[in-house]
Amino acid sequence: MFNPTRDQARLFFIDSWRKHQAKENLTAMEDVAAELVFQHPEYHALLENPEAVDKDFKPEDGQINPFLHLSLHLAIHEQLSINQPPGIRDAYDACLRRRGDDRHAALHDVLDALGETIFEAQRSGKPMDALAYVENVKRRAGK
Repeated sequence: MFNPTRDQARLFFIDSWRKHQAKENLTAMEDVAAELVFQHPEYHALLENPEAVDKDFKPEDGQINPFLHLSLHLAIHEQLSINQPPGIRDAYDACLRRRGDDRHAALHDVLDALGETIFEAQRSGKPMDALAYVENVKRRAGK
């Protein structure tokens, strides 16, 4: 199973964005990553900076880790493509309808739910509760 280091994951997004800008051939996953970066113009300058790989993003400093944010987006892309956990695609579709077909806003609803679910699993020391995650997304969709 693929388990990248922090630097490998960061370089994946940096390289995907660089290749996209240079109009180089991208793998399917690099294409998804470049599209995610494209949707986040606030991260473009960071991803074009070679020192970004080593930058720390501390929540206590009010910083959002853009690499974590993009990684969660990528995870959600994969979840939706295989409907795993079961029901996530329908819950996302409900968010999409609620958001007036604004795909990115609906994805952020799912991303917020995923972040909360991961945080709860870490806090409790238990595995991630997939059912609670899907239910959280449904609540965000008004269901």
